[in-house]
Amino acid sequence: MDLRAIGMGLAFALMWSSAFTSARMIVTAAPPLYALSLRFLISGLLGVAIALALGQSWRLTRGQWRATIVFGICQNALYLGLNFVAMQWVQASLAAIVASTMPLVVAFAGWLLFGEKVRPLGLAGLVAGVAGVAIIMGARLQAGVSVTGIVFCGLAVVALAAATLSVRQAASGGNLMMIVGLQLLIGAAGVALVAVPTETWHVEWSVRLGLAFLYTTLVPGLAATWVWFALVHRIGAVRAATFHFLNPFFGVVIAAFFLHEGLGVADVIGVAIVAAGILAVQLSKQPGAAARPVAAGEKRVTSS
Repeated sequence: MDLRAIGMGLAFALMWSSAFTSARMIVTAAPPLYALSLRFLISGLLGVAIALALGQSWRLTRGQWRATIVFGICQNALYLGLNFVAMQWVQASLAAIVASTMPLVVAFAGWLLFGEKVRPLGLAGLVAGVAGVAIIMGARLQAGVSVTGIVFCGLAVVALAAATLSVRQAASGGNLMMIVGLQLLIGAAGVALVAVPTETWHVEWSVRLGLAFLYTTLVPGLAATWVWFALVHRIGAVRAATFHFLNPFFGVVIAAFFLHEGLGVADVIGVAIVAAGILAVQLSKQPGAAARPVAAGEKRVTSS
């Protein structure tokens, strides 16, 4: 893995983790689904405009279209939609921690549904991840956290795991910025279909809301998605997913700094265990990743 890939991975983790804090700021002042749909619409139109300016094409491969639609529905409409609604009731740090367990969900689903072999290090990581989440949830439940909010966050993780499985097809074949813009527009349409009959447009306008919306539209909404696709294209999905182990730390620290969310001893211990579990699961996949054949249009990048 070269220095550019490491920089991209760190940037993605930081941008991805910060999205929960900006989202929490938004949903306390505006209807979550309307706000999210508008964010997707603006980010998507910007993405498509940038792609056209770069000379990219609407003509995607069949695999890219399929993956873009799945990613737009699962990653945007379902994952972010459920999280935006959940953060009306749960703190940004808790939502970030739950979302960060996605690599553990993917590994467990691969073993349970597809019979994929889990190496001892990966098994230890799964056990550690579950233990870390149990420690955090136990403390939060005792403090009276919303069970409904936790359920929504859990369903969002499942949707994100499904989206992750579609990234490899979307990342190969070029037109990355066009793909980013189109999947955001798909998400905008999906969320709007739910927002219109279920929410009332009422906004408490403020500078904080405006800055949070602008940030979440441009940085997590557009830049982070492009960086993720580019990173997967550069080093492969398995290596790219290793950076997810940083998300619990970044998510908790950013929420504590900007939202002044409290951290207990159980939270710190649980976050450390979850992060170690995610790292173990991803590292356990590395030998297999190095040996897999290179897909059409995908670069092989060796470690340095």
